[in-house]
Amino acid sequence: MIRQIEEEIPRLRRFARAMVRDATLADDLVQECLERALSRLHLWRPGTNLRAWLFTILRNLHINGVRRRQPVVDIDAEAQAAIGAAPGSQFVRMELRDLRRALALLPNEQREVVLLIGLEGISYNEAADILGISIGTVKSRLSRGRRALRLLMEGQNPSDDADA
Repeated sequence: MIRQIEEEIPRLRRFARAMVRDATLADDLVQECLERALSRLHLWRPGTNLRAWLFTILRNLHINGVRRRQPVVDIDAEAQAAIGAAPGSQFVRMELRDLRRALALLPNEQREVVLLIGLEGISYNEAADILGISIGTVKSRLSRGRRALRLLMEGQNPSDDADA
């Protein structure tokens, strides 16, 4: 069981970094998630989705932190571009920077779905379980989020295109 949890740590870290946009705060969030999961392992039901359970804990901890209005320190653009970026051309780094900025402009509900499905490769069912919403809502938020991202990456404002 512990090994299965350990295998999810990279995914939890990516999701946390995308949510809080700060590597240190994300690592703290993941550590808190792992502590909570291990201390409450008796609550996990064998046969259910462990990944969804862990992501739900992570997301709930993040939401609770936001509710407590914990300050979120935004790192500068240069450091932000370096997070997860592989060595490559300046064009690629600029595209990643633009994508991060566009993701930050999405409503939180859309950003979570886009990150879970697009970045983590989580299924619609798992995303619905993690977020506590129906699969139809997941699909709707994903569709709207992808469309908004596409428009933002093209330099357009998604609200300008609401009628189309």
